[in-house]
Formats: sequence, C-alpha cells, structure tokens
Amino acid sequence: MNAHAGLPSLSDLVVERVGFGIFVLDREMKVLMWNRFMQDHSRRAAEEVIGRSIFETFPELPRAWLTRKIESVFQLGSFAFSSWEQRPYLFKFDHDRPITGGVDYMQQDCTFMPLMREREVVAVCVTISDVTHVSVVQREREEAVAKLRDYADRDGLTGIANRRYFETRLAEEFSRWQRYGGELSVLLFDLDHFKKINDQFGHVAGDTVLRVMAQRVANVVRKEDVFGRFGGEEFALLLPCTPIGDAMRVAEKIRKTIGDTPVEVQGVVVPVTASVGAATARPGAPGYEGIVNEADAALYRAKRQGRNRSVALA
Repeated sequence: MNAHAGLPSLSDLVVERVGFGIFVLDREMKVLMWNRFMQDHSRRAAEEVIGRSIFETFPELPRAWLTRKIESVFQLGSFAFSSWEQRPYLFKFDHDRPITGGVDYMQQDCTFMPLMREREVVAVCVTISDVTHVSVVQREREEAVAKLRDYADRDGLTGIANRRYFETRLAEEFSRWQRYGGELSVLLFDLDHFKKINDQFGHVAGDTVLRVMAQRVANVVRKEDVFGRFGGEEFALLLPCTPIGDAMRVAEKIRKTIGDTPVEVQGVVVPVTASVGAATARPGAPGYEGIVNEADAALYRAKRQGRNRSVALA
C-alpha cells in the first residue's frame, strides 16, 4: 500500500505555496487551475472559479486583450509576457503598500506559458507576479529625477526659470520661427536703482524684493510664455507668437505690476520700479542672440530716458 496515497504531490504543494499567482485556461477561456495566491487575493475559492469562464467570474478583466494574448499562445506555442509598465495590472488585487505608494491596485507582471501535450498546446498557464514594490520605487526614482531636472532649470532664489533654461527655450522658439514664420518677441527688464535698495535696506531685503517681483510677474504672464531670471536684478520674458505691439502692451503691464505696489520687508516699505526693453525677431536674423542684444539696447535706452518706462528699438 502506498503510504502517500491521497496526499497532494510535491508539485501540487509547490503550486499552492509559491508567492505568485498561477491559473490555467483552456481555449474557451475556462479556468482549469487556481492556486492559493489567486484564491487569497481574489477572495474566490478554487471551486467557485474552476470550470467556468474567467470572464464570468471576473467581468472587469480586459476581455479583448486577454483573449488575444491567450489565443496567440495557443497558435504560436510560445511564451508571452506583459509588464506592469505596459499594463499596470490584470486583476484588481489589493496591495500591501501604504497609501503613499501612489498606486490603486497591486502592480503585476504576467507570463503566459503554453502547456504542451505531443506538440499541441492544450492549455495556457498564466502567472501573476506582485511587482508593486518595484513599480513604486521606479516611480519614486522617476519623480526624483524629474524634480532634479526641474531644479536644474530653476533659479534658486526666485524659483522661476534660470538663464540657461531661458536661452534653451529661446533657441527652440527661434528655430521654430525660422522654419514657420510668425512673430516672436523678447522683453528684458530690471529693477531700477536696485543697488540702492541693497545698500539702504540690506541684501536680505533685496532678495525679498527680487522674490516678490518675480512672483508678481509670474502671476500675470501667459502659460506659453517663458519667464526667467537673466542675472542679478535683470529678468527676461520670451513671448512666442507675439508681435512687437502686443509685446509693448505686455511690457507696460509688467512695469505697472512691479511699480504700482511697494514691497513691504520686515515692516519697511520699499518702493520698486522697473525699466523694460522690447525686441522682436527680424527676417534675416542669424541667431536668437540678436533679439537679446536688441532688447538689451532698448532696456539701456529706457534707463537713459529716465527709467520706469518701456522702450522698443525702432
């Protein structure tokens, strides 16, 4: 008499105890096997699932996609795979990551394995691996890289674009203008007598003024414009698809936004004004540097004419 008669085989024990999901489908998408992992996470016992169509028990599954995947394994007799990066999950299983993980359901890698009998595929074994931790770590890494990239493009004091990023975007917009035409304008502006502000009120107050001015201007420019700090108290605004007349109206809006309300720093009221120079892309211009140079010349002219004004080169 076999001492092990009636006991599950070692392979059955392995299938039941492994830390990933295993289920088997026939060509009609009926379930032939359903292991412990699938029972625990789906809350459906094997006897509820086996012998029935997988879609009868789980109507929320991606029917067309899963049917196509299973059918391809039957036809080709080769493995198929699905990564969480392509499809985050097949089954809406809960995961054990904290809410800060940022995912709604267990993230899953799926393998589709042909089960052969005499060179004929008789069923497909599907494995479900819980890769939630991997996906969360990768997302966190990608978010961190994106933040670092964003920080690299930002001015440390004011939080707006730095000069390097501004010039990169200006070069892109200038190339686009060269190819397709249209309008492209640039404003350069700086705070009048800023050295006096630093000397009279201190550098902490000066930094506060720069931050407040940058925030005020950032709140009135368009989403498609690029606003950056060019250095010191000088700022630049890239205005795509904007003729010089409209650019001058923007310049006046910015000048008034800066100058109409003094900045209060530690109980001290600091009056601030700005001078603005405007320039536009001209046919035949060899590069974007020419627009910046013209805007700079216009800014210098605004300073010579008494400051707190907007000027465009004729």
